[in-house]
Amino acid sequence: MSHYDYTIIGSGIVGVSVAYHLKLAQPRAKIILLEKEPSPFLHQTSHNSGVIHAGVYYQPGSLKSKFCIEGLQSTYEFCDQNQIKYLKCGKLIAATNKDEQIRLHTLYENSDKNGLSLKLLSKIQVSKIEQNLNCIEAIYSPNTGIINWANFAKCMLDKFRNLGGEVRFEYKVETIEENDSLVKINSYDSERLETKKLISCGGLQSDRIARMVGLAPQVKIIPFRGDYFLLDKKYNNLFNHLIYPVPDPKMPFLGIHFTKMIDGSMTLGPNASVNFSRENYKRFKLDLTDLKDYLFFSGFWKLIFNHKEFILKEFLTSFSRYYYLQQCKKYYTDLSLSELYPFRAGIRAQVVALDGKPIHDFLFESTDRCLFVLNAPSPAATSSIPIGKNIVGQVMNQQL
Repeated sequence: MSHYDYTIIGSGIVGVSVAYHLKLAQPRAKIILLEKEPSPFLHQTSHNSGVIHAGVYYQPGSLKSKFCIEGLQSTYEFCDQNQIKYLKCGKLIAATNKDEQIRLHTLYENSDKNGLSLKLLSKIQVSKIEQNLNCIEAIYSPNTGIINWANFAKCMLDKFRNLGGEVRFEYKVETIEENDSLVKINSYDSERLETKKLISCGGLQSDRIARMVGLAPQVKIIPFRGDYFLLDKKYNNLFNHLIYPVPDPKMPFLGIHFTKMIDGSMTLGPNASVNFSRENYKRFKLDLTDLKDYLFFSGFWKLIFNHKEFILKEFLTSFSRYYYLQQCKKYYTDLSLSELYPFRAGIRAQVVALDGKPIHDFLFESTDRCLFVLNAPSPAATSSIPIGKNIVGQVMNQQL
């Protein structure tokens, strides 16, 4: 049986950041990172928009806002120090009608509380920098950027290994047993290890991992699929900035947007429709365990009831390219179905409470020797460095 000082479950960008920053803080500690997949970054870290967020949308005072604002600066610094490619292209949050314009102004006023360097642009001002964009007013966020997050995370993982950290792939945790002196972890292959402290960054499986140790979190992960499309290469320079929608506070998710990729291509997405599996990206692939998990959860049905119009609309965008395209045409009308190419899909680990409310902020639960990251929502990638440092601080301050 192997013995460790610290064990981290999950090699997504949050888990890797925790492992790396823990090794920096405790260079002599024996630390292992466990991953059930054959390689890292196979889920949310590599299935996203590739955006470095500036923190425009987030509630002032929330962990989400705090971590994102700190993470924006630390992400750019880490990239510069390690020659990781990124582009600080900026973002426009575009209002296309009067209702959106009212919400845009509210968003702009809230941004002052977060100390963001934003500008409110008139239609004429927008037309000078984005002549193809249909909008009546927009917020300009100059510090938003694009990156390949898997490359960013790989750099941290390599540093963790170079510092002496251990990584184990294809280690699927079956049980976790905690006592007064240590935590025992058992895999499905009957491989056991012992650790003084455990940190779980399990992403799409985070609630299940927490239940292994006896916790009973009053939340459940509902998998929401996000479909992306690639625009024909003639549209690579359609927009100079990322084009984002104005958020609707009545809706649980943001909506489809135009995103430049670090390779120069232009993508559309993501939508957000309930998926039939937590980790299978084929649209009609069912996982009966995952389905049963949320179909017998009252919070799921309350979520559906509270947002039935939104859920229906998102289902339509997931099953109909035509309907998907209509959501994009309000920003640029001359797109056609033949110019939309299938790209990829992501699955969001959306945590939902018993009352049906989606949890939008970071959520942690802990025992004497274990800390569980139950919710690490977007912008978790942008926030990965301050999140990693924060979790390390929490774990090192635990009283044993």
